[in-house]
Amino acid sequence: MKALCVATAVTMAMAWSTPLLAASEPPPGVASCSGCHSSNAAAGSPVTRLYGRDANEIVTAMTGFRDGSIPATVMNRIAKGFSDDEVRAIAAWLAAQK
Repeated sequence: MKALCVATAVTMAMAWSTPLLAASEPPPGVASCSGCHSSNAAAGSPVTRLYGRDANEIVTAMTGFRDGSIPATVMNRIAKGFSDDEVRAIAAWLAAQK
């Protein structure tokens, strides 16, 4: 029984620490991003390119927009429309794009 409890705890810890892998198909919601953050955004544009950007950076930014720690005009409202899982899925997919 003790071995089963340890194995279950290890499996659960691995599941929580395993990063979300990017899907080959865009997840729902990514179209909301690509309207402004296009794949061919020019360097120096006030709207940053998200394609190929680190997923953790995207998640951190979305969290900041959602909780108000990053000032925004539109992104705060957009970020509040996504769950944590949706944000992670979108971030993982965008990061995998080059």
